[in-house]
This record gives sequence, C-alpha cells and structure tokens, in this order.
Amino acid sequence: MLWIAFGGAADQGWLWLLRPGFRHCFAGLRDVEGWTVLDPLSGRLLVTRLAVDPDFDLPGFWRRAGCRVLGPFRPSAPARCWPGVVPFSCVSLCRALLGPGAPFALTPYGLFQALRKKINNKENVLDEGQFAP
Repeated sequence: MLWIAFGGAADQGWLWLLRPGFRHCFAGLRDVEGWTVLDPLSGRLLVTRLAVDPDFDLPGFWRRAGCRVLGPFRPSAPARCWPGVVPFSCVSLCRALLGPGAPFALTPYGLFQALRKKINNKENVLDEGQFAP
C-alpha cells in the first residue's frame, strides 16, 4: 500500500512560491516486511528501507510530525503507453507511484487537493490501470 505525505519548510528560496505546509511531498510503500520511503530531494532521490517493525504506524508518525497524509492507495499496473514528459519533482514521483490513473497536478498542494477530492467523492476505487486503496 502507498501513503503520500505533504509538508515541508521553505529551505530553498524558490519554495516560498509554494503554499505553506505543501512545499514538498514524499511517499511510503508498505509491504509485508515493512516500509520503504521514497523522498525526492533537491538533486537526488532518497530511497530508504526503514529498520522498523512491519506494523509500525508510519502515516501516524508523519501526522504527529506535522505532515498531512493521504492513503492508503494501491499502486496500479504500469502504463501501457509512453509517459508524459514532465520535469522530475516530488509531485511527478508521487504521481508515477500512483500510476496512470493519478490525477494531474504540478504542485504538492494541487496533488493533495486532487487526491482528497477523489477520496471524498469515493472515486478512490477506480478501474483496472488506475490506483485504488
């Protein structure tokens, strides 16, 4: 299952353009053995297998740290066509993890709003090839 967290301070000048509290997003993938965190940082991608108990409540930990967290989502099957050309960002990574049914967004806040809307409208259970919890 996939959880997406939103937060972040403006540690770089250009991040001041983004909405406070939604300047970054990152993901946690849970499997039977535990958690893998994918965090696209400036200039690099951090992929970490956490040394915690498989039942550790990572979304709860992120919430207590001040992040907004959405999920769980089930990553979908790979797309059957060429992906769209977008610059690599935290949003593009999270959308890629969600799969071809991920909502379009350019900013962390835009992705948060689009995912929350799908959850609130009960659209988070979608057809084959799209993400579902």
